Amino acid sequence: MAVKKIWSIDHACGHTTEADLSARAADRRAGYARWLASRDCSECWRASREEDSESKAEWLAKKRAEEAAKAEEWAEQYRMPPLDGSERAVGWATRCRHQLVASAYTGLVLEGGMDEAEWEAIEEAVRPLTRAGWWIDNRDADPSDLPELLEAAGEADRPSENPHF
Repeated sequence: MAVKKIWSIDHACGHTTEADLSARAADRRAGYARWLASRDCSECWRASREEDSESKAEWLAKKRAEEAAKAEEWAEQYRMPPLDGSERAVGWATRCRHQLVASAYTGLVLEGGMDEAEWEAIEEAVRPLTRAGWWIDNRDADPSDLPELLEAAGEADRPSENPHF
């Protein structure tokens, strides 16, 4: 007698489906059928994935709004000027600036050896950097590198010593 190829599966969601397991080796069909029974049917699985993607999108939108509010509050508190760029870039860059500068403060002042006077010089160097693209480009930088990045940005804004360039 041949091992059956069509299996009736009672899924975890409560639905029953017929599964053609003929593509599996005969000695692996029973185990696979058990595994299928521990899962939702295809229809319920797809429905849950759609719900998950909506809830993830809602969660992400909420998280971005919270981050934006914190970044705006921080920018106001520390008198940071608004950034220049497209609306989308400015929103993103504002969050990037807040995250990078706040992380640098934690690493350099709170956990490192930098004093508040040195930090205030860094804050002053941050203010003129209003190009959103700069903050987006440097969003993954190590926070401890912020002083060097600011110095390089300041050098890029200075006129070249060679007037031919």
